[in-house]
Amino acid sequence: MNRVFRKMKLLALFLLMLCLSGSSMAAQRRSVRCRNKSSRCFNAWYLCPSACPGCYFPGSICEDPRFVGGDGITFYFHGRKDQDFCLVSDPNLHINAHFIGKRNPNLKRDFTWVQSIGIIFSNHKLLVAAKHTSTWDDNVDRLTISFDDMPISLPINEGSKFQSQMEPSVTILRTSNTNHVMVEVANSFRVNVVVVPITVEESRVHGYNITDENCFAHLELRLKFYNLTDLVDGVIGQTYRRNYVSKAKVNVPMPVIGGLRKFSSSNIFATDCPASRFGWHTVAKDGATQYSTLQCISGMKGNGVVCKR
Repeated sequence: MNRVFRKMKLLALFLLMLCLSGSSMAAQRRSVRCRNKSSRCFNAWYLCPSACPGCYFPGSICEDPRFVGGDGITFYFHGRKDQDFCLVSDPNLHINAHFIGKRNPNLKRDFTWVQSIGIIFSNHKLLVAAKHTSTWDDNVDRLTISFDDMPISLPINEGSKFQSQMEPSVTILRTSNTNHVMVEVANSFRVNVVVVPITVEESRVHGYNITDENCFAHLELRLKFYNLTDLVDGVIGQTYRRNYVSKAKVNVPMPVIGGLRKFSSSNIFATDCPASRFGWHTVAKDGATQYSTLQCISGMKGNGVVCKR
C-alpha cells in the first residue's frame, strides 16, 4: 500500500513539474485542485503558471478577454475600457460585463478585462465584482457580491453559502476560502467566478505596463446555461443559437469578433443594447411567432413596433 501511495505522490509531483516548467511558481497566480481521490494530494491546491491554459470549456471567459463560445470556438472580444457590454441576453436572462483596461498608444484598441458582471433575471439583480487592488495577496478576498442591491457577506471559508428564500432559488457558494465563488439560479444558469490579478510576468510578456498602484484584478468566468431559447444573443450568448455561424477567423493567432455598438449597454444593469432580448415573449399562433415587446436595431422598442426582418 505504501508503494502505491509513493507512486501516486511521484505522479502528482511529475504532473506539477510539467505544469510549472519554464516558469517560476512564485511569479504566477493560477491554481488548480487535485481531483484524484486515490491520491494523497486529493483536494489540495497547486499553483500553475498562466502558460497552463485554464480557459478550455464552452462558456469560459478569461484573460484579455478570451471567450470559448457555446459552439466550442475560441475568440476575443476586446470591447473598451470603462464601458459595459452584453454577454448574454435571452427573454428571461440578461448578463452584462463591465470592462476595465489600459490604453496602449501603439495599438488601436485597449487592453481590457472583465471586472464585474451584472445579472438580471425575473425582477432581480445580481452583481459579482472584483475590488480595485494594488498589491495582490491570495489570502485576501477581493470579491464583492450584491443581490437586489443588498450586499452579500459570506464567511471567509470554503463551503460558506447564501441561499435565497424566494423562487427561483439563488445559491452563492464559496468554492475556496477567498476569491472563488459559484453562483446558481435554479433552472436558469450557473457561473463559476474566480478573481485573479495581472501578474508581473503577464505584464512583461504582453506589455501591459501594470504598476504597483493597480494590478487590475478581474474575473475569470465559466458559464453554464440550463434553459436558453434560440433567441439568445450577446457576445457569448449568440454562440448558443443552433443556427449560429462563428464570425471569428479561426485560422489566425487571435480571432477577434466585433460588435461594439451592438453589444454596448448604458450601465451594468441596463438591457438597452441593440442585442437585448430580455423581456421578449413569444406566442405560437397559427404557426407564427408573435412578440409582445420588440426592440429594433435602431434602438426603438416596445409594443406595436414594426422592424424590418
